Amino acid sequence: MTTLTVSGVTVDLGRRRVLEDVTFTVEPGELVGLIGPNGAGKTTLLRAVLGLVPMTKGSAAVAGRPVRSDRSRIGYVPQRHQFAWEFPISVESAVMTGLTGRLGLLRWPRQAAWRAVLAAIERVGLWELRRVPVGELSGGQRQRVLVARALALEPAVLLLDEPFNGLDMTTQRVLGALFDEFAAEGRCVLMSTHDILGAFDRCSRLLLLNRVLVADAPPERLRSPEPWQRTFGVDAGSPLLRVLAVA
Repeated sequence: MTTLTVSGVTVDLGRRRVLEDVTFTVEPGELVGLIGPNGAGKTTLLRAVLGLVPMTKGSAAVAGRPVRSDRSRIGYVPQRHQFAWEFPISVESAVMTGLTGRLGLLRWPRQAAWRAVLAAIERVGLWELRRVPVGELSGGQRQRVLVARALALEPAVLLLDEPFNGLDMTTQRVLGALFDEFAAEGRCVLMSTHDILGAFDRCSRLLLLNRVLVADAPPERLRSPEPWQRTFGVDAGSPLLRVLAVA
């Protein structure tokens, strides 16, 4: 069974503690929402799991094996601004960059790699645009490129960093359906998001994070205001709490 296990993760950036003793698991078939205010450490946590940010303490493992020994089992969808869209490459070449860690910088992709890339492109609905330069794509199309790039690895775990940010409702719905499918196929899906109502509707569990893990529970068990006040630092009259009351 392929489970993502995060144990006691603590991260210091400079002299500032960004995350402290964060522990949770994501089981196959789960779509888990990671929620917290700006600066809560959500992106740092995802990048620490991947080994892109050093941990002061703690560990991350997939199926009991440390992630640091093999990151190819994890697909990562970063925020769109973290990709160089001005670089003159096609959609299919951009998706192929997701396999660089597995192939190595100087190895020419073999047929199996191209099959995985083209299957991922078709899966996200970009087949007709596969040879179009990425700089010509819309925001929603660019987000699909990043999803395909992660999916080309055929990963057991998907980490999604604010995948709906800045997208129209139609694109959000299409991508949300894809993420549901990934979980239904038995993948572990962990998604940071500011869309709290969408997370209530879509996610099997919510992790409330603000430097520490404030709560880890299914949405229906997070109706009380206390964990949200602790996470977001709001008072009892906050509009956030009114919205949650009808979620």
